[in-house]
Amino acid sequence: MVVSWSPDDFGRTAIEHAVSEARLRSASLVVVNATRGDSLVDDHYARGSQVEDLRRVLTETAVPFEIRQSMGSDIADQVLDVAEEVAATLIVVAVHRRSPVGKLIMGSVAQRVILGADCPVIAVKP
Repeated sequence: MVVSWSPDDFGRTAIEHAVSEARLRSASLVVVNATRGDSLVDDHYARGSQVEDLRRVLTETAVPFEIRQSMGSDIADQVLDVAEEVAATLIVVAVHRRSPVGKLIMGSVAQRVILGADCPVIAVKP
């Protein structure tokens, strides 16, 4: 399973649901934290202590996991590429409420993952 994660309430919710699903399915998790390359100003891209906190939380769940951080031109593509690489049976992604104008300007990573995935996607929100 693949879970798109960011170090905020949305990411925490995605991890909680992904861990629950992984337990039900006896699956492992690949956590993807991605940025478009603007990591120095991207609050969704985790820094050292945030990654270590996530590692501690996941270790306590006893669900096998791997954490991947990447940079690329499109966050949704990074998530979908990992899902394809590991032959994911499920993707968990958090959704953010945005206005139509916000979606036009900022885009929607979750929407692009949902529409582009070759496997089921669970969309969650805090």
